[in-house]
Amino acid sequence: MQIFHNPNYNFVKWRWHAIALSWIIVIAGLLVIWQKGLPLGIEFSGGTIVIVKFDKPTDVQQVRRALDAALPGGGENAIVQGYGDPAQNQVMIRVPTVGAEAGSSLSQTADAVVAALKKANLSNPQVVGTEIVGPSVGEQLTRQGILATVLALGGILAYIAMRFQFSFALGAVVATIHDLLVTLAFLAFFRYDLSLNVIAAILTITGYSTNDTIVIFDRVRENLRSARRDDIEGTINTAVNQTLSRTVITAGTALLSALALFFFGGEVLHGFAFTMVVGIITGTYSSVFIAAAIVIIWQGRRRRAAAGKTQPVSAAPAATAARKPKRRAS
Repeated sequence: MQIFHNPNYNFVKWRWHAIALSWIIVIAGLLVIWQKGLPLGIEFSGGTIVIVKFDKPTDVQQVRRALDAALPGGGENAIVQGYGDPAQNQVMIRVPTVGAEAGSSLSQTADAVVAALKKANLSNPQVVGTEIVGPSVGEQLTRQGILATVLALGGILAYIAMRFQFSFALGAVVATIHDLLVTLAFLAFFRYDLSLNVIAAILTITGYSTNDTIVIFDRVRENLRSARRDDIEGTINTAVNQTLSRTVITAGTALLSALALFFFGGEVLHGFAFTMVVGIITGTYSSVFIAAAIVIIWQGRRRRAAAGKTQPVSAAPAATAARKPKRRAS
């Protein structure tokens, strides 16, 4: 299926503008993370989550006042917010501290929350969900998440370096790191928690973006067999245009699915769906602009370095001829 017939857009022309835009987003995201921190889900920070359903609409301030006397440090440390469909009258209570990680003591905070709500007589509260994660488990999940991401990037670099060239592998890895940083920036902008669901979405978009990049690089390799080696910009631009219909169809269908999850998947899938939406957009963007730009920059530097090494050799015969004395006419 062809959406574009013989497209000839000059994508390579805008590579520096794209790199500048990416730097602006990444730096802004790092500033937000530095000032406010990156919100961590309960899986990484540790804590207790209790989801409570009431018979009638209940103000979150009433819930927080009911927790003041029951929790260590009062209800100010607890995060209380509406959960799911407002018609369900559900409230999510998140307490960032837990008791000792042994036996039945893990559930002490959750029991204290339930007891405080019942004592305050807040419209017959009923617990519909509980999640408890201890600090050591959160640290272990953090290490495993970082390790999974690093191993994924290393595997991508090794695979593309063997299948294509090192410059292509470098472009794919830089584009993937770009996708991770931009996604984390948007998570920080919109204050979505970094949870296991979000980590799963990040690893998914890593594979998605890499696949998009490989499709373009594969066409570049085919075009290099018939094109001039020094015209890498034109070759890459042609490859991007040749795969443009496939890129738009693939990204469009995946984006529609992610949007459906975001709007109709419920509160639990909001973070996952949001990460997928951002990742699909930035993954397509980086495959077209960032990965190609890195290849062009790297190969341009190699050509200049090679030209610098061969220049003195070519100039040597001319210098020798200039120093050779002329014969005197007889």
